[in-house]
Amino acid sequence: MMETPHPLTVAIAYDFDGTLVPGNMQEHNFLPELGIDKGEFWKRSNALAVEQQGDKILTYMHEMLTAARYHNQPVRKEDWIRHGRGIRFFPGVESWFDRINTAGRERGIAVQHFIISSGLREMIEGSAIRHHFTEVFASAFLYDASGVAIGPALAVNYTTKTQFLFRINKGVHDVTDEESVNAFVRHDQRRVPFPNMIFVGDGDTDIPCFRLVKEQGGHSIAVLDQAREDKRDPAKQLLDNGRVHCVVPADYSAGMDLERRVLAVLDLLRARAVVTSPSSSALSPRLDPK
Repeated sequence: MMETPHPLTVAIAYDFDGTLVPGNMQEHNFLPELGIDKGEFWKRSNALAVEQQGDKILTYMHEMLTAARYHNQPVRKEDWIRHGRGIRFFPGVESWFDRINTAGRERGIAVQHFIISSGLREMIEGSAIRHHFTEVFASAFLYDASGVAIGPALAVNYTTKTQFLFRINKGVHDVTDEESVNAFVRHDQRRVPFPNMIFVGDGDTDIPCFRLVKEQGGHSIAVLDQAREDKRDPAKQLLDNGRVHCVVPADYSAGMDLERRVLAVLDLLRARAVVTSPSSSALSPRLDPK
């Protein structure tokens, strides 16, 4: 079922790995616990995808299950959630959402946060920031009757990521609801218009989302892990090729470039709502800034 439109709702959608956290989530707790070198893990997983002409998301999920079983580690949902509790974040992430929500309320804007990630939904569910998100769209395992992961249930790759932007756009958050997400909905009746979207990502796998949001009038932001020299040239290419509006350090702390940019976008959206509304009453009721 679709949600009722709000006159000034803004959605910020984030990639996860490399965007909110350094590197990949598997490298924070899961692989070290098993004593597996991260470089070797990804090399083996990607080689399997090439050999089998498969999806890299499906092969990494397969390799995770294979590695866990080889090392006699349990693979129930609660085990992945436990691994998620060990995820570490870029500076400022853990206070970011409350600060942006407050800034939105002060501007009469309802800010919603979403994850669109090729990483594991179960591990994100265990992370310290899960409660800030309206919805987490990410890859997930299928479980047997004993609660043991037996294979992928959902794989979110770089092309399928855009599907979830349309789900946010139309307010259709149930990933099994194909009818509603494909139904015709007038643009002025959609839950979050694309111009009211911000997408934050970090690399090549985010390009389709960067492009879609930017081309539909929203705002695309690439964040750069300053500790990764290998990320600088690809980030510059994103900007040079017009995929994103800007590239800023992956620092979510108060007063840093990323926060200033997002607050400027919120100011722009508020101003746009004021100048395009026939009367100020269209923006009422103003949200309580408390």
